[in-house]
Amino acid sequence: MYRTLRPLLFRLDAERAHALSLQAAALLQRVAPSLVESRYEYEDERLKTRLWGETFPNPVGLAAGADKNATLVPFWEAVGFGFVEVGSVTARPSDGNPKPRAFRLPEDEALINRMGLNNDGAEVVTDRLEAGRGKRSRPLGINLAKTHDPDILGDAALADFRESFQQLVSEAQYVTLNVSCPNTADGTTFEAPAALDDLLGVVAEEQRAPGLETPVLIKLSPPLSDRVLFDTRLDDIVAVAQEHEVDGFVACNTASDRAHLQASAERLADIGEGGVSGPPLADRATGLVRYLYRATDGEVPIVGVGGVRDAESAYEKIQAGASLVQLYTALVYEGPSLVRRIKEGLVDRLREDGHVSIADAVGTKAAPS
Repeated sequence: MYRTLRPLLFRLDAERAHALSLQAAALLQRVAPSLVESRYEYEDERLKTRLWGETFPNPVGLAAGADKNATLVPFWEAVGFGFVEVGSVTARPSDGNPKPRAFRLPEDEALINRMGLNNDGAEVVTDRLEAGRGKRSRPLGINLAKTHDPDILGDAALADFRESFQQLVSEAQYVTLNVSCPNTADGTTFEAPAALDDLLGVVAEEQRAPGLETPVLIKLSPPLSDRVLFDTRLDDIVAVAQEHEVDGFVACNTASDRAHLQASAERLADIGEGGVSGPPLADRATGLVRYLYRATDGEVPIVGVGGVRDAESAYEKIQAGASLVQLYTALVYEGPSLVRRIKEGLVDRLREDGHVSIADAVGTKAAPS
């Protein structure tokens, strides 16, 4: 069905098409959830994995950015995702950057966006998740970022993160800190070692509250090149993360450069700034997964995201060291049936390699070549 609808959606700008898709999904979620589930249902015991005390029915998750405001969690579960990550959510609501701010690159099956963290804000999203708590059956991740205001700096930025964490943590099976989003006046991020140390210290204070043991992950930006080992900033980031006993990594965010793109220079100039997602990011994302797996001796779970578009690309990240994978851009080009195809393909690959579970495949190709 999506193959029929895609040409119509692609006549619209990317953000408008996404909004219409979400509206259609909301309608299905409300009037025919069982129909959605029966169409896409596929699970296999070999795909189950257990992390952070939670059971994930399969390792294929929805990446942050697709459902910023947590309006469609039951729909994504019905489509077959093993887990859902909503957000980024910020302490204060934000309209984001001026439009247009989302663009397709069909030649690359990629997207460029400069959305600007548009979202309803932590209070509204918390209320929405509380109201729908009984309808969720799979792990939920909540992606947090600093409010989109370049004047929120220093202690105010830490307080901003603290506020959103306090409001939303009770609804999450894990929280991802989007430390790689440059929404400050000077374009810096919380990946700077001193800033990351301060942020993780603040979050740890909240995490130690009685009854709160929610895992905290950090989402990193992509390596500066495909040669991850030469990106020395990563050593400092990992050292800080390990000092604070971070529970996991998400690798990785969108790329601000234009490496590996087939789109014309004229098209890219027309679009301007923004983060690239999709297949052009795949090798760097996988390289980062492999680096993190080796740097942590495989003891810290990694969520691989960036260019996952089929079973092969998902399995590549798993073999590099990812316990879970996420996708979003590929849904724009392939539609929701892609989730089932990836899961079926992963089962085929586990069978071919003689693995009895997805966990057995994690990191099997993480060693240096």
